[in-house]
Amino acid sequence: MTMDRRTVLGMGGAAAVGVLLAPGVQLIAAPPNETAAANAHRWAMLVDITKCNPACTACIDACRKENNIPLFGDPARDIHWIRKVEVQDKERQRPPFTLPVLCNHCEYPPCVHVCPTSASFVRKDGIVLVDEHRCIGCRYCMIACPYKARSLVYFPTKPPKDGNPQVPIRAKGVVEKCTFCVHRVDDGQPPACVETCQQSGHAAMMFGDLNDPQSEISQRVKTLRTETIRPDLGLKPHVHYQGL
Repeated sequence: MTMDRRTVLGMGGAAAVGVLLAPGVQLIAAPPNETAAANAHRWAMLVDITKCNPACTACIDACRKENNIPLFGDPARDIHWIRKVEVQDKERQRPPFTLPVLCNHCEYPPCVHVCPTSASFVRKDGIVLVDEHRCIGCRYCMIACPYKARSLVYFPTKPPKDGNPQVPIRAKGVVEKCTFCVHRVDDGQPPACVETCQQSGHAAMMFGDLNDPQSEISQRVKTLRTETIRPDLGLKPHVHYQGL
């Protein structure tokens, strides 16, 4: 997927909103604090675009293996919890670059507010999850997500031979997305994409607790120029980018 930089940053105004949201769908932005996390932790990710190698897919591969994400051989139906997007500067002041895009685990997630069965919810530490037992596959959440980070499972799935027993496969007809590798986070480990990116030597991705003022991610978000995608929507996404 290729996008222009102004659209990514939300500087394209109302026209850009119209491109990213389905016609007739009104995005619910910045509602009351009903979904605001109240726990001591506030998990977030920081991606340094200047270190992201366009040819590298280590984060995507690690995510797929860790979370048993199937490939159906149909590009229109294949599921991607994380994908690389090429961004072009229409003013040609910088060369094209790529960035990984995933669920932004917004503080005010529109996917949660449009879900008719409360299948989508926010944990107290800010991680947005889907309860597959409640999901009816209506796809309202997919339409509401401005990051196009959710996928419907169109076909029956089965556990891969070398699959991860910690992550159950999702049934046909439910919506799934990035969980920040919540099973690893609860075990004190970073998401698989972050760990793999660091092990590959690029170290473009970082994960940590924004509520901990001493954490590296908290320090970098506070002291360096970082940005989020579409901050104009008021959703307070928790995936930050450096060098965007």
